[in-house]
Amino acid sequence: MQIQVTFRHVDPSEALKEYAREKVGKVQKYLDGPIEAQITLGVEKHRHDADVVIYASGFKIHGQETTGDLYSAIDMVMDKLEKQVKRYRDKLKNVNREHNKGREVAFKVDVMEAESLSDEQPRIIKTKSLTAKPMDADEAAMQLDLSRDDFLVFINSRTESLNVIYRRADGNFGLIEPQ
Repeated sequence: MQIQVTFRHVDPSEALKEYAREKVGKVQKYLDGPIEAQITLGVEKHRHDADVVIYASGFKIHGQETTGDLYSAIDMVMDKLEKQVKRYRDKLKNVNREHNKGREVAFKVDVMEAESLSDEQPRIIKTKSLTAKPMDADEAAMQLDLSRDDFLVFINSRTESLNVIYRRADGNFGLIEPQ
């Protein structure tokens, strides 16, 4: 397990770093495969922030807490992440994973900034390569729910076509299926 601890606006403390690593290490028993964690601890005025992102088995779990103490912020964010991991693991037990043994497809996404749209010719500002994993729509919704992303591109294991699930403003999810 790789754990990276970053401090913002606070003096780095070895005790605080070890405490955060120990707490994140407890989540490892719920996850399979290689795990990478990024912990950001910061202080702004009287707010102590703990921001943790865990990458494991192809999915991302993100949690953030703000309290009056860094140790309690770490405890609270890890409790939140542990609940998310348990919920994810329980949902995976209920999903038949046999149909997900298909192929993964790499694709390229071109993102344009809003300012570039005012030009006569649109320009590609940023290009990002992603890998679409085969999963059903319920599993994709669960994956999107665990992350803070606005959308997720995946291969629908039932239709074997590229689909996009996105977070709507009302808190629900929308699904785009090509015809």
